[in-house]
Amino acid sequence: MEKHNIPDAVPFKFTKKIKTALGIAAGIGLVALLWAVFISQAPASRIWANLWMNAIMFLFLGLGALFFWTVNALGESTWQINIQRILESMALTIPFALILFVVAFPGLTHIFEWTHTEHLDRILQMKTAYLNIPFWMLRLAIYFIFWSFFAIYLRRVSLKNDFEPQDNYLRRVRSTSGWFMVFFAISSSMAAWDWLMSIDAHWFSTLYGWYIFSSMFVAALAVIIIIAIAFKHFGILPNINNEHLHDLGKYLFGFSIFWAYLWISQFLLIWYSNIPEETVYYVERVTHFRSLFYLNVAINFLFPFLALMTRKSKRQPVILGSIAVLVLMGHYLDLYMAIMPGAVGHENAKIGLLEIGLPFFYLAAFLAIFFVMFQKAKPVPENHPYFIESSDYENL
Repeated sequence: MEKHNIPDAVPFKFTKKIKTALGIAAGIGLVALLWAVFISQAPASRIWANLWMNAIMFLFLGLGALFFWTVNALGESTWQINIQRILESMALTIPFALILFVVAFPGLTHIFEWTHTEHLDRILQMKTAYLNIPFWMLRLAIYFIFWSFFAIYLRRVSLKNDFEPQDNYLRRVRSTSGWFMVFFAISSSMAAWDWLMSIDAHWFSTLYGWYIFSSMFVAALAVIIIIAIAFKHFGILPNINNEHLHDLGKYLFGFSIFWAYLWISQFLLIWYSNIPEETVYYVERVTHFRSLFYLNVAINFLFPFLALMTRKSKRQPVILGSIAVLVLMGHYLDLYMAIMPGAVGHENAKIGLLEIGLPFFYLAAFLAIFFVMFQKAKPVPENHPYFIESSDYENL
């Protein structure tokens, strides 16, 4: 293959202008929270549920990027090397997500019914060996310790290769990615049970872990696409071309369908069996959140399915970026539907200033950490064995 000229990446600088914009966004989020607490005096369950929901969404973006990085490393994929530093920097937000979880801890009793140990019915009493605060906290700590370890270790290996190319670089990354994948397969499902499914503690689904994983991964893909397009536009990652965007678009298209497959599979199995302890989850959502219930499917499946079906839509930055923004909002709605009906109930659950404004704070915090981490390394891993191949990539 004929080699193209590889342009030099422009070093990224976390400028005062960017900091000011993020500061304004964070301010909007804080104003929304203060308004809900002191002016509108929203129910405590609604406020704590919003803090919990945004903390999980913050984590999902970093964890989804770490999964994408490691699964490509295991498959020895070459095309994504030019966006690897985006994946690395997103993954390094995982340790900071723990802080946001801790902030929401005082409200656990407002979110999880099983924490009310003095009022447990027979079903919840049978689950106390697993659903109890000490064991729940221990599991959360284990998740974060290992997720953070893998993200930090892989980043160090990557940075070391920038300055001292290692003959065993690929082997080390593949080996570590393999161990992460084993842990992730177990921990991601357990975290979904602990943090989301146990909100509706009388209900269960064997597909739930996969369903939450698919939503997490699609949300992370949307953010990766948005950042990649922005960095390409500003010359920070000039090696990203329409071929790379095409592949990212295919991932977004394919995993949106995968999300829909899991959504409908879970729904149809429960609908067909019509067992009361299973159907209660959907009865609440279809009865009292009907518009949002169907909007969730439309925005997370029908829209990306139709919009990304053509080759052209996946290769046009403006079109692909716009779709990614809407899909990201859609999976925030998906998380809303997973949390609010059970934690807040239809009487108090709303989409108001708190739900619209508070995410700005968490998004600003995520991007601030991302920019700091991205600034600490070269924009692209130039000594990666597959860097040239990635820069010359053609999507046939």
